[in-house]
Amino acid sequence: MARTATGDNDEALDLVQDAMLRLVKHYSAQPAAEWGPLFHRILQSRIRDWYRRTQVRNRLRVWFSRRDADECGDIIEQQPHHNPGPDVSMASNQAIVALEAGLHKLPLRQQQAFLLRVWEGMNVAQAAHAMRCSEGSVKTHYFRALRSLRESLEDYW
Repeated sequence: MARTATGDNDEALDLVQDAMLRLVKHYSAQPAAEWGPLFHRILQSRIRDWYRRTQVRNRLRVWFSRRDADECGDIIEQQPHHNPGPDVSMASNQAIVALEAGLHKLPLRQQQAFLLRVWEGMNVAQAAHAMRCSEGSVKTHYFRALRSLRESLEDYW
């Protein structure tokens, strides 16, 4: 989920590791049955934080590039691209690559709802708890994600 959201394997691993550490630090006393939804809730929060930080960095890069393009030189990096690269282990399977690309094009909340429901196997209530929203919102985001993915992947499925 984190790799799909960030498009960067290293960033994703950092987010997952941070979520796991926070889970152990703050919720180790909770019953083991609650760890899954709690972990996903923490991970979704970390992903949202990552998006916010990325947006701020990109705004600063644009501002600096307009103002001091000559002075900044190598300090200003290109805006990170979030398309999965060809070196991804599943790149040989075109359908999986297309699915990943389709997931990446979805808005964050639709991504979260789809991944929690389909890939993590959570029910609506668990996904709502992990996403910190109502069950109706999960259903709406999930439906919209399915509709978008079906349209973009109709050549494969």
